[in-house]
Amino acid sequence: MKPQKFNKQFETIYKLAVSLSEADEADALLVMLDGPTDWEKLRDCANDEKIVVVADHEDELAGAADAGLSTLVLDTPDAPVFEKLTLALLEAVADDILSAGAGVVAVYSGFEAGLIDSISFIRLHEHLGRLTSRDLRKIETSVPLDTLKLVVDLAVEIGREGREGKPVGTMFVVGDTRKVLLKSRPGGFDPVRGYARKERQLQDARVREAIKEIAPLDGAFIVSADGTVERGCQIVETASANLTLSKGLGSRHWAAAAISKTTNAIAVVVSESNGTVRIFQNGEVLLRVEPFRRAMKWKDFEYEPPTQASD
Repeated sequence: MKPQKFNKQFETIYKLAVSLSEADEADALLVMLDGPTDWEKLRDCANDEKIVVVADHEDELAGAADAGLSTLVLDTPDAPVFEKLTLALLEAVADDILSAGAGVVAVYSGFEAGLIDSISFIRLHEHLGRLTSRDLRKIETSVPLDTLKLVVDLAVEIGREGREGKPVGTMFVVGDTRKVLLKSRPGGFDPVRGYARKERQLQDARVREAIKEIAPLDGAFIVSADGTVERGCQIVETASANLTLSKGLGSRHWAAAAISKTTNAIAVVVSESNGTVRIFQNGEVLLRVEPFRRAMKWKDFEYEPPTQASD
């Protein structure tokens, strides 16, 4: 491991980033490094700006926390720079280091490894869209990753889009279906009842769109490990004693915590108040995803050549 020298090149780029952060009133400087550096100098050159330092391994950040800097370990040495930036920002939000709508000035090696040469200004709500597979792999569960990712992506879309412009809250309970159904009861009309199994598969885009349409109905969707929606509008009935949740979370979140505590299922909840998606296992929130807006899409430039004037 080579240290990241705070040389003239680094200092010049870094001070430009600090000036940009101050001018645009960014919330933080994110510095992605290939090795430890002069942490005190990094801190002092930033004036009063918040600094988040990122690296692939813990030893590359040795001493950074002692210098008062926020740290993130990615463990993605072979990932492209853009993916590393995305993961760093996502984890910074998940760890409450940054807010979901933060503006961040990133400093990193964009062209040559070991050489700080690039600056980017990033608005998080425009840059991030959803969880990556890497985040979901952190959850130790018997539910296949593909199924879990389908459910979480669907929940994020519901949280971001709502229904006819209005926020929507809902819950998915994934895996350990037999035990989950024993602790649930119908809350009324079940919109998936009577359909063949192949017509209830979340792998089908049409099924996902249908679920989004009926998400405002009360109750939870019970999803099997293979991605089949087994029941809809289910009331989860299980004791919520000995659980500890953050203030402000409602009955849907308590039910999710309880069912994930008393079974081996994963519960995914979309908050009706702000669209935030929380993933529960063993009675605790393991991951949280903010409802970022859709990234901007560029349209083709429409150009009509001028007509030649007639003689």
